[in-house]
Amino acid sequence: MKPHRLCMTHHLVLSYGLYKKMEIYRPHKAYPVELAQFHSADYVEFLHRISPNTQPLFADELARYNLGEDCPVFENLFEFCQIYAGGTIDAARRLNHQLCDIAINWAGGLHHAKKSAASGFCYINDLVLGILELLKYHARVLYIDIDVHHGDGVEEAFYFTDRVMTVSFHKYGDMFFPGTGDVKDIGEREGKYYAINVPLKDGIDDANFTRLFKTIISKVVETYLPSVIVLQCGADSLAGDRLGCFNLSIEGHSECVKFVKKFNLPLLVTGGGGYTKENVARCWTVETGVLLDAELPNEIPENDYIKYFAPDYTLKIPNGSMENLNSKSYLSTIKVQVLESLRCIQHAPGVQMQEVPPDFYIPDFDEDEQNPDERVDQHTHDKQIQRDDEYYDGDNDNDHNMDEGP
Repeated sequence: MKPHRLCMTHHLVLSYGLYKKMEIYRPHKAYPVELAQFHSADYVEFLHRISPNTQPLFADELARYNLGEDCPVFENLFEFCQIYAGGTIDAARRLNHQLCDIAINWAGGLHHAKKSAASGFCYINDLVLGILELLKYHARVLYIDIDVHHGDGVEEAFYFTDRVMTVSFHKYGDMFFPGTGDVKDIGEREGKYYAINVPLKDGIDDANFTRLFKTIISKVVETYLPSVIVLQCGADSLAGDRLGCFNLSIEGHSECVKFVKKFNLPLLVTGGGGYTKENVARCWTVETGVLLDAELPNEIPENDYIKYFAPDYTLKIPNGSMENLNSKSYLSTIKVQVLESLRCIQHAPGVQMQEVPPDFYIPDFDEDEQNPDERVDQHTHDKQIQRDDEYYDGDNDNDHNMDEGP
């Protein structure tokens, strides 16, 4: 399963030659038991079972798990979930074992999924699964979300703990989906003050967004002292997005990524929303360049999707022309409330060291009972590391068999 915008991103990253500066890995397909580290077993099992053909037989279950409407059932739905979730889990494991400093999964970032329900085209919450993996090795994880929609599923999962601080910058009000993320929502019990919401109005521009972002994130890192950061880079906060309502240019959006990178902490970066697909591909390609300290020419190189970038064939997009409804006094009030909440944290929370749980759950099977012709399938091969010398620029490019974005 390769959604179009991920194909476009993948080919744009390839056309700029950025893959030469990265190690490329195929994710393992997450096992149901791995998905059930956060999600309820019955929900995972239902996702595994449901298909477009059987959908009419399960009206009650579809309603219970919120499937249909904005979370449609489609062919190979469960495999799609396994692949993008496996990418984020594997990214977290590589960071845990210090095999990389920055790990990117543009296919991940599906931040709305709940423990026992789909939401907002998010079925499995790969971000929560990745953070749970990071918590095996890190006392404090900072989660930052710059999608135009509130990162409700991630916030909800960690609302009662101080081990994860969630910070979401999003549109709030006017019945905008998902309807949560008020500045007053700050966490509860041990998690009180460890959920930070920055609710914004229509039309926020680069200057106001990046100023607020840098002020708040600087104070968060200084106060919370995380040892790893997860950054969700939903591109629906860009100007001109079909479902968004912000005025950000790609420069403004990527400036946030550049700022977070400067903390020099282990960093897991994911995609998220984004519904003007050519701008999503532009944005995540620029941000791949930012993470690699690579300057990219504005003229887009020839690639399989070049026609989608007509008529200008350029990488950067300008700010939108939407009116900015975020007054200086409103933004100042939000900033003061967030910083006041941070002042209530006396010190960064500690955690008692325990035995680290194992990384992998590999189901047992008897090799002798397997059909030798089926013993090694494509995805078993795909679990192997994609070495630099296995990648080609020309006709031998094996991208056509890849299931993962860059």
